[in-house]
Order: sequence, then structure tokens, then C-alpha cells
Amino acid sequence: MKKVLLLAIVLAIASACAPPPPPEPDGSKAFVGARLYDGTGASPIENAVIIVRDGRIEAVGPADTVAISPGAERIDLAGKHVVPGLVNAHAHVSGIRGLEGGHYDESNLLRQLRLYARYGITTVVSLGGDGPEAIRLRDAEDAKLDRSRVFVAGNVVTGTSVEEAQAPVDANEAMGVDFIKIRVDDDLGTAVKMKAEIYQAVIARAHEKGLKVASHLFYLDDAKGLLKAGTDFVAHSIRDQAIDDEVIGLLKERNVCYCPTLTREVSTFVYESVPEFFEDPFFLKEADPAVLATLQEPERMQKMKESTAAQSYKKALEQANANLKKAADSGVTIAFGTDTGPAARFQGYFEHMELSMMAEAGLTPEQILRSATGDAARCLGLTDVGTIEKGKMADFLVLNEDPLADIAKMRSLDSVWISGNRVPQGASE
Repeated sequence: MKKVLLLAIVLAIASACAPPPPPEPDGSKAFVGARLYDGTGASPIENAVIIVRDGRIEAVGPADTVAISPGAERIDLAGKHVVPGLVNAHAHVSGIRGLEGGHYDESNLLRQLRLYARYGITTVVSLGGDGPEAIRLRDAEDAKLDRSRVFVAGNVVTGTSVEEAQAPVDANEAMGVDFIKIRVDDDLGTAVKMKAEIYQAVIARAHEKGLKVASHLFYLDDAKGLLKAGTDFVAHSIRDQAIDDEVIGLLKERNVCYCPTLTREVSTFVYESVPEFFEDPFFLKEADPAVLATLQEPERMQKMKESTAAQSYKKALEQANANLKKAADSGVTIAFGTDTGPAARFQGYFEHMELSMMAEAGLTPEQILRSATGDAARCLGLTDVGTIEKGKMADFLVLNEDPLADIAKMRSLDSVWISGNRVPQGASE
């Protein structure tokens, strides 16, 4: 009897001393310890906590203000920097594969969206050339997403009459697009430009259908006309002459954002010789050697060197840089964009090049980072992305170095998270 009693006592003591069972996982994730810039323009948060559940941010703030559930999966980010995933307000998911067109299918679109994601571009606004495949991918986004989000503009609107130009607006709406993109440009005098009465009618038709309009342009006078007609977004730099007080006033008065796309100009002339970035490991990790070999063919480089258009766009880039600085200094909202997607405009890498070029134009790291996060999203009415706030999608980047000290530190990517899911690294087909 004494032995039985003693055994019971021992078992009771052992039970009392045993550690409690681990809490049941509750499906949430707690990212802890990083320095957080949330994309709103607020000061960074030291020792931040981000709680994610079902793809969205459930809570965010300093560690002493955010409760962590016992069942949360903890991800330690001590010593890291967290910023929102980048929002590219002017890009393309297209039929290009390598340097070749004709590959517009779901597989190729997914390849591009995964590539963008690996470079930290978590939201892509594809402004033109989009078909139902991209819309299906947009509509398939859920809490398991681990590639870039996509929004689409459908077919670019052109036309030589009101009826001809309004027809694609109607077709795009029927397809289910998010925006309308119009083109008002003469390609340095080699094409017919859409007339003012036509683009005015196109913008009016789009607005009747509840669709925002993004405008491709080059010239200062066209920018003024498009702004007066009600365009919602200036999708390229003004490149023919200095931006003036009238257009700055129109941009600010109408709350229209200005998208520089500096790397678009770079792509028109940079392959006249071997670009320096062809030796950059950050570029080479995703580059196709066959594409690089083609771009370095002597005859191809010589042809670009002798191209009147290439040299004109090289000069236009100087004006674009000056206009970006003046617009930003004047209080115009800048929306980050690159026009990547066409051949040799390398998706992902060119976005980081654009960040550096904006710095070279005179913008501060905070101005640049805000333009590529909260401002880019707000400029196009994207309410679920762009900032790290309660209720938003959990799209953010973990960096090893501080991009607010030097925007080039955006290249110090440690990990990319979309809907709270870590984006797989390594090129995939």
C-alpha cells in the first residue's frame, strides 16, 4: 500500500513539474524585432511587431503595444529592416519571353509575376497589352498568394476617330479591366498622334464607366491638354521641354500623380555598348545568358548607336530627370513606375535601377520609397496594398540594410512576403 501511495505521489509531482503542452497553432504569424517603415510617411517603428492572419495584417506597432497570440508562428527579424512591398504603377506583363514576342499565355505571365516578386515588386499595374489570362490571374489571388499581384488596363486605346477610339474602351470594360490606358504620342514625329477631341471623348467614356484613365505622353502641351480633359494619371515623364508652373498647378489641383519611367528611356539607348549592369550579380542572378549574348552582338550595338531615335531619347532622359526633380520639389505626388515588360526592359532589376536613378535626379530615399509604396498605391486607388497597416494585405520586404539611409540598400533583400507567404527564391520557369 505504501509503495502504491509513494508511486502516486511521485507521479503527481512529475505531472506538476512537467512543462505544459505547446499551444495549438492558431494560423497567425508574428513577425518580430525589425525596424519598420510603413509607407505612410510616418517615422520608422523600432522593434516592431506585425501580426498576419489569412493574408492580411491583423495588428502592427511597437512590441510593447501589440499582443502576440500563444499559438502564433514567430518569425524573428531582429536586426532587419521591413518596408512595404513595392508597387509598380506602370509595368507590363506581356507576351515577351527573352527578346521574342508571341508568348502571351498564363504560364508566361506567371513567370513574369514570380520574377517581379523575387525582386520585391509585390504589386504590378500592367498598363496595356493585357488579355483575359491576366484578369483570371488577378481574380485568382487569395491568402495563399506567393507571387506579385496584378492589375490590368487591357488593350491600349488609340484611334483616328471618336468612334474608333471609344470602341476599345467598351471592349476593355467588358473584359473586366481595372484601368484604361490611352496613347497620345507621335513617336518623335514618325506616327500620327491622337487628336484632342478624340482623347477628350475617350476619357469621358471611361469615366462614364467608372474607370480611371492613365495617359501615355511625351510632350508638355499634350500633358496640359490631357490634364484639362480629366486624365487620372500621367504615365510617363514630360520629356520635350521643362515642366512649367501651369502643368504643375494642374497636377496638384486635380490630384493627379506623375510617373517618371526613367528606365524606359535607358532601354532605348543603353545597348549601344555593353551596359555596366551586365556584370552586376544582382542582375545576373535572373538573367538569361542567351539574351545577354544577343544584346552584345556588334551589329546590334552599332545599329542602336546610329539610331536617331535612340540618341533623341538619350537627350530626353536628361529633361525627364530635371522635370522629376522640379515636380517633386513643387509638391506633385510621384508614383513609381518603370514601363518594364517589353523586350530588354528587365523586369525586377530595372525597378531597382529606377530607384537609383530617382536618387540621382535628386530625390531623397524617403521620397523615393514612399513613391514606390503608399503613394503609388494611392495614385491608382489601390486600397489593399502599398502600406503596412491593419487590414491591408501582408505584402512586405525584409532587408538587411536601411534603405532610408541609402535607397540602394533596397537591394539587400533578405526575404519577400506576399499575403504573409514567403516568396520562393531562385529562378523558375
